[in-house]
This record gives sequence, structure tokens and C-alpha cells, in this order.
Amino acid sequence: MNVRKLSVNKACIFLAVLLLAAMVTVSVALYALTQDITAVWYVLLFGIFVLFCSICFMVLVRRKLAMFSDAFCSLMDDMLSGNMQPKQTVEEESLFYKIEYRLNRLYEVMQENKNNIAKEQADLQELISDISHQVKTPIANLKMINSTLIDQEVPVQKQKEFLAAQTSQLDKLDFLMQAMIKTSRLETGVISLEKKSQPLYDTLAAALGGILLNAEKKQINVQVDCPENLVVSHDRKWTSEALFNILDNAVKYTPEGGQIRVSVESWEMYVKIDIADTGIGISEQHQGAIFKRFYREDIVHDVDGIGIGLYLAREIVTLQGGYIRVTSEVGRGSTFSVFLPRQ
Repeated sequence: MNVRKLSVNKACIFLAVLLLAAMVTVSVALYALTQDITAVWYVLLFGIFVLFCSICFMVLVRRKLAMFSDAFCSLMDDMLSGNMQPKQTVEEESLFYKIEYRLNRLYEVMQENKNNIAKEQADLQELISDISHQVKTPIANLKMINSTLIDQEVPVQKQKEFLAAQTSQLDKLDFLMQAMIKTSRLETGVISLEKKSQPLYDTLAAALGGILLNAEKKQINVQVDCPENLVVSHDRKWTSEALFNILDNAVKYTPEGGQIRVSVESWEMYVKIDIADTGIGISEQHQGAIFKRFYREDIVHDVDGIGIGLYLAREIVTLQGGYIRVTSEVGRGSTFSVFLPRQ
């Protein structure tokens, strides 16, 4: 007999037949030994009582199993459809409780995975929408320039102007692609930041080197106050990238003859880097949105940029355990405070 293929009904019938056969066998043997019919009747009555109790017990177990099977299937259906969470029974020592406890854990894992997938899909949709919006204008401009050069007779001087404009649009697309690659690598962990204890002065100098030329063109006075011997645990390359993005924005949105001041303070737990400018400022209602990917205010759409610099800066600083705080007043300027943990 294959025990694995034995159903509950067949097991109950088999046990009942076995008990009945045992009772008959004992009765026959007792009568053969004692020739006492009374003793045989007592044995038969006791056997019938045991058989009755066994049948009642098997019926109860079968009913319990059927109820549990129905409840288990119902719970599984509800879990798969995401309609409800399994309820835990008060019988904490029962087998049912152990199964329901694991079902509850399974449900929590399923819900967490479901939420993660939904978030990833939403992020992907947002990213696709952002990229589509950003590349639409440069591509349209390139098509227009290309069509003009092909379909019309354009003077040599005008051709140079068109080609310069075409180069500008290509540079914008290239910058967008590079920024997206950096963002993607940071978000997916392809690039891991390597924090080392090293002077912050050199990192800040590398960031400033990228904006001094544009600052000079606009006659912006750049002042720096940073101790040369201040050592902070940070990734030099990516921290320099984050600081450059903030400084680049300061140069873009500060009018000619303005001022940018960079100061560094050493605190007990953090190092604070203040980048203050006398630019156009940011209204309070928009300060919470400036770190979003591709976000740009309407009043700055005539300034070159794609709105990803501050987003990248915050991601880089956050990955190192720091944060960025901004204070600003429209018409008077902004101050971006970068906090990096000392260790």
C-alpha cells in the first residue's frame, strides 16, 4: 500500500475495518479460551465503544481538515489577489497558527515586492517622460537646421551660424546623455562611492576650477574660505562633481558683477560647506522642488541647463551620509549648505 496516495476517507475506513477485525479476533479467542459468553459480550461492547469513539474522532479530524483546507485556499486566493492579509489565530501552539504565521510573513514579502515593482515602474515611467521632454527640443532644432541647410541656398556666413547652433544642440544632447548615465550608475549602484580621509581643500579647488572662467566672463567675484588642513572622509571625484553642480548654478543665476562666497566650517559631527550667491534667488514655494530630476523654474528657461545638476548633487551627498539645505530670498540670492559627515 502506498501511504502517500492514501486519502483521508480511505484512511478512516481502513482504521475502522482494522479495529473491527481486531475486536472480532479478540472475542473469538476469548470465547475459545474461556467458553464464557458474558465476557465475550463485555469485550464486544467495549470494542464497539472504542470503535464509536474512533469514528467520532476521525469524523472530527476530517471536518477540521476540511475547514482548514477551505480556509487555507480562501486565504491563498485573497493573498494572490492582494485583497487581504492573513489573520493570526489565538491558538499560538497549534499547527494552524504556525502555518498562518508563515502565510503572514509570505504576504508581507509579497506586498513589499509588489510595492517595489510599482515604485520601479513609476520611476521608469517618469524617467522616460523626462528624457522624452528633454530631447524633444534639441532634436527639433537639429531637424530644422538640417532642413534649412539642405533645402535652401544659405550664405557661407549664415551656414557657419547654423553649424554653430547645431554644435550647441549636439553638446546639449551629449551633456544630457552623460548626466543620465551618471544618474543611472549612481542609482543602480554600478558606481560605488569610495570614502577616504583626505583634505577637503583639494576637492573644493577642483570644483572651483570648473567655474572660474565663466565667473570671470560675468565679472563675478568668487571668495573662498577653507582651511587647507581640514581632513574629511569623502569621495573626492564625486564630491567635487556635487560641489561643481551647485557652483555652476550659482554662476548661471548670478547677474554680472555679482558675488559668490564659499565658506567651510568644521563641526563636531559634520563639515558644513556654504555656497552663497547674490543671484536671482528661489521662491519658498519652489525650494522643495529644485532637487527633482529635470526641474527648472519658468523664469530660468532662457538660461542653458537641463535641471539635473542639483538632483545629482543631492544623490552624491546623500550616498555619503550627508545632506543639503537651502535658504533663499527672491532678488537677494541663495545659500546652499552641504553637510558631510567627518567620518
